[in-house]
Amino acid sequence: MAGCSSCSTGTEKVGGCQNNGTCGTSECNKMNSFDWLSHMGLPEVDRFDIVEVKFKGGRKEYFRNVDYLHLTTGDPVVVDVPNGHHIGFVSLQGELVRLQMQKRKVKNDDNILRIYRVANQKDLDKWQEAKNRELPTLYRSKQIIDELGLKMKLSDVEYQSDNSKATFYYSADDRVDFRELIKMLAAEFKIRVEMRQISLRQEAGRLGGIGVCGRELCCSTWIHDFKSVTTSAARYQNLSLNPSKLSGQCGRLKCCLNYELDSYMSALKDIPQVDKPLLTESGNAKLQKTDIFRKLMWFSYNDDNNWHSIDCERVAVILEMNSQGKIPFNLKQDTATENGDVFENSNKDLEMLDKKFSQAKKKKKRKPKKPETGEKNTASTAAPTLDQSANTERPARSKRPNRNQRRPKPGTQPTASGSTPPVTPTEGGEARRKKRRNNQNRRKGNPGSQNNTGPNE
Repeated sequence: MAGCSSCSTGTEKVGGCQNNGTCGTSECNKMNSFDWLSHMGLPEVDRFDIVEVKFKGGRKEYFRNVDYLHLTTGDPVVVDVPNGHHIGFVSLQGELVRLQMQKRKVKNDDNILRIYRVANQKDLDKWQEAKNRELPTLYRSKQIIDELGLKMKLSDVEYQSDNSKATFYYSADDRVDFRELIKMLAAEFKIRVEMRQISLRQEAGRLGGIGVCGRELCCSTWIHDFKSVTTSAARYQNLSLNPSKLSGQCGRLKCCLNYELDSYMSALKDIPQVDKPLLTESGNAKLQKTDIFRKLMWFSYNDDNNWHSIDCERVAVILEMNSQGKIPFNLKQDTATENGDVFENSNKDLEMLDKKFSQAKKKKKRKPKKPETGEKNTASTAAPTLDQSANTERPARSKRPNRNQRRPKPGTQPTASGSTPPVTPTEGGEARRKKRRNNQNRRKGNPGSQNNTGPNE
């Protein structure tokens, strides 16, 4: 293809673009049509003589191959246009062109212009010079529009290959009086000026871009006729009515909202229409959400945060009961006794869990330590080391005897090894009780005690 240095069609070889998707002209894959009849051997006699030719921005027009030129997809051709000639590229030919004309409602009559010839190198050089003027013209035209204070947005400029005419594409919300603008542009660039107003969707298609889905915009790749998109399409699909999420790069509602609308409309036929809350003994159930394809509907009692899901058939049954003046027990049961055993069993489990966690935990009693043997006592009462005996400034605090350790009976002497003789637990207990009684008598001043002797005695 001329204008694309890396395309194989310019070197008379079969193959695709070898630039790995970074085409220099950014026009190779725009509004392409796949010729799925190219591998079929159709008779040359009955071959359709009209060819689809593509121009800048994906614009396509139809021209008649009067001279029966041998053309290949991607060949540059010189075509007849009003007041001059222009260069385009063959995008489709054969029987598919007939189908495309029927789809776009283009009549096969004498108004279809002809193809002159296949463009040669001289024609391509002249077309490239005209193309190089487009960007400076666009910048200068925007400055002139700002000076005149016109409320319009200039998006693109296209020159004819013979440098005799330039088409200015713009978009505006209201009607614009650009008569003075045409005079200034014609005097500035010495050409005939044609102003063509396009919609915001067509403007996005000409400029191109990447959508939120990560793919190229549909309007710049395959959509040629734009259908109206309304907010009802978003409501049927249960989408959030957020303008920032529903709007495309053109500022209008996304065209893809219409793609799945027919599937949603057919699925909505089996879903009942709920215009008011459902009446139940548990409360008024208000519709919160609907899953169209799973046939599920979520309700909440008295605007509660807990949602209950039921199928569409059950919703239809409740609506029928409400219309007859009947009120079911809740969304899933008609009467309170229905499935009572299951309800009671579920309550029993809850009661068991409550009893389990409501009882206070009993504290475990600590087991008393076993009495130590005499050998360990002798080891604990061993003589101090030299370092400890040298420090005589502060006497060491005596440790309290272990309660579990057996105390010697009063009046007994320790053995030579330092350990006390074994005492029966009854004797030790009686000695402690007698001593405790003597101490209490001293505090009370009882002279009748045995151990309380006065000074006269």
